[in-house]
Amino acid sequence: MAHTSIYLNFNGNAEEAFNHYKTVFGAEFSTPLIRMKDIPAQPGMPELSEADKNKVMHVALPILGGTQIMASDMLESFGHKLVEGNNVTISLNPDTKAEADRLYKELSTGITDGVAPHDEFWGYWGTCKDKFGVRWMFNVSNQQ
Repeated sequence: MAHTSIYLNFNGNAEEAFNHYKTVFGAEFSTPLIRMKDIPAQPGMPELSEADKNKVMHVALPILGGTQIMASDMLESFGHKLVEGNNVTISLNPDTKAEADRLYKELSTGITDGVAPHDEFWGYWGTCKDKFGVRWMFNVSNQQ
């Protein structure tokens, strides 16, 4: 079933933040915590330092009213830099690749900051920042 999540980026302390949020909301992670070392090797992917290997690649936690927050740590070794404006993303999880493509096309019109939806190891994924400066992510998981 289609749903929307709020995606947060952290500067190395996503696990600490989400353990705190688990306590605040009295909830458990909705998926296992995935670490950077769990990412399958990709062509051209930089070597991970020992510290980066244990950073969070993905975590998800249900909060209030069916809303879910998700997060990852940004890695400077991957060229990521956390700045105000890229620390929050609205993650749309449509039911089909076609709907992800439609949403991407309409939200990315006239922009240059985007990655068109494409197959990744976890599913069909893409991202963009719209002309109003809002960051959007599109995910159709392999389980759908």
